[in-house]
Amino acid sequence: MIYLNENDILIREMREPDPQIFSDEEIKQGWHASPDKYKMRIADQEKGDCLALTAEYKGAPAGYINVYWNPPAGAFANRNIPEIVDFGVLEKYRCRGIGRRLMDIAEKLAKTRSDTVCLGVGLHSGYGSAQRMYVKRGYVPDGTGVWYQNQICVPYGNCCNNDDLVLYLSKTLE
Repeated sequence: MIYLNENDILIREMREPDPQIFSDEEIKQGWHASPDKYKMRIADQEKGDCLALTAEYKGAPAGYINVYWNPPAGAFANRNIPEIVDFGVLEKYRCRGIGRRLMDIAEKLAKTRSDTVCLGVGLHSGYGSAQRMYVKRGYVPDGTGVWYQNQICVPYGNCCNNDDLVLYLSKTLE
């Protein structure tokens, strides 16, 4: 299914061979990547648990986003509040409006199920642009504090500033 076809950007459901393309491109960027993560998103989509979306720029896969209808873990687990999970735009395609359009579509889809949408954002500097974007879009911390490895990080507890250290945010959809 196609969710957006505007100028050079097309947003559609994720499919093969997207997992391998994204993985290869992320490795070129110096990221730890595997096609398995994307294949899992496609499988979850086939089960009806989420929508896994790919943004194409001039015909090439350029970004991705996933909307899970009822996340099984995290601050909003099992509350039927959609969660935006694993959102990214490949570095060579940034600053073209792809991320904004992916977020617009994800929020629109979430609105079909709830008046609220949530997400978790990493806390290290690699997530800096995402952190700023979420605040500009109206996301606010949910109040549960920092999470580490899918559990609330207790005050003064041990954690590592890696991809498992997140802050959950939510937004009321209009």
